[in-house]
Amino acid sequence: MTAPTETDRAQARQARLVALVLAGTMVLWMGAQWLGGELGWQARFVFLFDLAAMAAFIWALYVTYQIWRLRRDNQG
Repeated sequence: MTAPTETDRAQARQARLVALVLAGTMVLWMGAQWLGGELGWQARFVFLFDLAAMAAFIWALYVTYQIWRLRRDNQG
């Protein structure tokens, strides 16, 4: 078995970053929803948290797609 290349390590770092962003976004988004309900925030203010979460999910999807493409190109 060969040692991982620098490209493999870089892809693993990107994948870990995506995982952290996804997990952190979910925790923060759920916390904001709960806090907004407890404090009686207006719906338009809480909607900003929804938009921020959607932006983070779109970014994570984009980076995941890039990782997938790089791995596919390196294999074939």
